[in-house]
Amino acid sequence: MAVFPLSTRAEEGGVLECWLEYRLEGWSLFYKTAEGQGTVRCNDGSRLKVAIVSRGGGITFGKSRIHEGRGEFYGIYRIRDVLGRYAAAEVHAGAVRSARAQVVTKGTISLALTGRGTGWDLGVSIGSFVLQER
Repeated sequence: MAVFPLSTRAEEGGVLECWLEYRLEGWSLFYKTAEGQGTVRCNDGSRLKVAIVSRGGGITFGKSRIHEGRGEFYGIYRIRDVLGRYAAAEVHAGAVRSARAQVVTKGTISLALTGRGTGWDLGVSIGSFVLQER
């Protein structure tokens, strides 16, 4: 009879504290699209550069550029866990100064995003938020 451990080697090391610093630029007119890049850092010293692609739709209008984006990951055991497609729900509003608040999820992993920048935008949207290694 084979015995399998209840946790993987990655989980044995414990949950990592990881965060994302990013820049994102996009537009929306019912359909929403944005692209950018960032860097994920974790408390174990690991670092990963990422490309960001966000697509969705809803009642949303505008054009914005987020310069000072920050996100916090929850449920990460190794840095590469951050990569992939997240389900996204977003509320955004601003004129001249743009602000963003969004929570995205992928299975048991969550990413809470905030950001400040320039542009004008208003709306609510749902869609996807994808992190790929660059």
